Amino acid sequence: MCGIAGVRRFDGAPVSGELLAKMGECLRHRGPDASGVWSDGPVGFAHSRLAIIDLAGSEQPMAGAGQQTHIAFNGEILNYRRLRDELDYPFTTHGDTEVLLAEYERHGVDGVRRLRGQFAYAIHDARTGETHLFRDRLGILPLYYYRTDEFFAFASEIKALFPVLDSPRVDTASLHDFLAHRSVPAPYTFFEGVRKVPQGHHLTVGADGSLRIEKYWRLPTEAEIMDVSPAAAVELLDEALRASVRDALVADVPVGAYLSGGVDSSLICALVAQQRGGEGLHTFSAGFGDDRVDETEWARLAAKVVGSDHHETIITADDFQSDWARLSRHRDSPLSEPADVAVFRLAELARKHVKVVLSGEGSDELFGGYPKYRYARTTRAAALLPSAPLRMLEGRMPADRARLTVALRAISEPSYPERMRGWFAPFTSRERDGLLGGPPRRSVLAPYLDGRGDALRRMLYADVHTWLADNLLERGDRMSMAASLELRPPFLDHRVAELAFRLPSNVKVRNGATKWIVKELARRHLPAELVDRPKVGFKVPLDAWFRGHLHDMAHDLLTDPSSFVGSTFDRAAVRRLLAAHASGGRDEQPRIWTLLSLEVWHRELRRQLLETV
Repeated sequence: MCGIAGVRRFDGAPVSGELLAKMGECLRHRGPDASGVWSDGPVGFAHSRLAIIDLAGSEQPMAGAGQQTHIAFNGEILNYRRLRDELDYPFTTHGDTEVLLAEYERHGVDGVRRLRGQFAYAIHDARTGETHLFRDRLGILPLYYYRTDEFFAFASEIKALFPVLDSPRVDTASLHDFLAHRSVPAPYTFFEGVRKVPQGHHLTVGADGSLRIEKYWRLPTEAEIMDVSPAAAVELLDEALRASVRDALVADVPVGAYLSGGVDSSLICALVAQQRGGEGLHTFSAGFGDDRVDETEWARLAAKVVGSDHHETIITADDFQSDWARLSRHRDSPLSEPADVAVFRLAELARKHVKVVLSGEGSDELFGGYPKYRYARTTRAAALLPSAPLRMLEGRMPADRARLTVALRAISEPSYPERMRGWFAPFTSRERDGLLGGPPRRSVLAPYLDGRGDALRRMLYADVHTWLADNLLERGDRMSMAASLELRPPFLDHRVAELAFRLPSNVKVRNGATKWIVKELARRHLPAELVDRPKVGFKVPLDAWFRGHLHDMAHDLLTDPSSFVGSTFDRAAVRRLLAAHASGGRDEQPRIWTLLSLEVWHRELRRQLLETV
């Protein structure tokens, strides 16, 4: 993957090459292999390259054959060889970047529909005077923009927009969103005026400053659900996932895989090993030195089954303290999950051996892998239950009943959309209003309102458009790119995603078993003890760390009179939260993490902005 940035002026003034180089330098970690800038009067692009395909060629920004189109591209087009064979174009390179230019020359903006892979790219067309931005269907790769009356700017990461922002300011309206999602849903960000191009969208900037944004892809609708038996559904997934893994191995550099010991990553590794005939697969896992959440033993078992050369790293509370601030800078926002730090350490380990890794990301949100999906119907029907007794019961839950606490908090929310997002929300709607002194100034509930079909399908639809796109994929991109490593999730090939939403819900959660279809496919490759073990997930033992090694850090930062959290939120409520967790009577680590992560990020942001003055 790479880093891209650009500026389009509306006043006719030329774009400064120095400014473009400065924006590109902010993305150097994304592309340490090469860099370049291009400008033509009021338009200019910058590019930082991580060379994966056509290592010796394909320098960017790249011009089209007639010098009328220019591109800055981040990502991989995994079907570029087939597309190249179908195009009548005077190719001068052997990579996928020039294929994008050829596709645009032949098919215009609709060429994006023919692509498979993960991508975010900009094309300027001197013939029409338009600049086009495209983001991949599921939102694997990021793309941000900022617009004024004088100019439009875009970049792979928000930090690369700082050189064009007069004074970056925190968008306080996003605080409500963060307390509800642990991230800020598209199109918003933590910065005033900075927006995300939503997943599966195309943005057009006209010479007159007009801006138009359109969706070019959607998930299948309820009317497209197939009438298929469970056995046939497994066969369809087998075929689609094999094709996706085969495509994901396209590279001119070594490709490895993350291996947690869970079903998703283990299945991906098994399919990779099968594709390669058991040759040369490096796998990587992380542990935390806590038996409650440590999966390294299972990862070793899976590595033995697939025959990989396996590598491990152990992450400690000291690692969190040392990495937290600098990774917040990489993320351009508070770290949404404790696992962000662990994912970075894992990427650092992998980068010593390979340049590309595959992961199992996306399987849970497509095929119903989280425990909450068992309660999709209950979440929908909970309006019939009185919320006050549920809230009282939740308030009495002890620390060892964390999952029941989450369930009670979710189903006690006042509306169906709030109940759906309540399963992942650190704070309830009432708590958010109390902490921030009032209700939100805008709504970001559209993904929870737009889904159709049964309760499980609606919940999955919402999670694909929020939790997956704005949290997990954003984390995966930033933490891997911080280590200059490319991450590819085969489950998020759009063909697999479309299949998932064409399959009936009864092959996803079946007889109380979550992610049934994926597990049935995994049985063909993995031992039953690995497939059927309880889901742990990539959890960090912060409950213990916040009562021990990180206790003083959390207390000092969140109660300091000069802290951002202390001056923005209800300080007494924050103190009660810390005291309840320290006593051992409540497990408040998700909420403490959310507030502390916000504080650490804001302090790092202030340092970052002072450095640029």
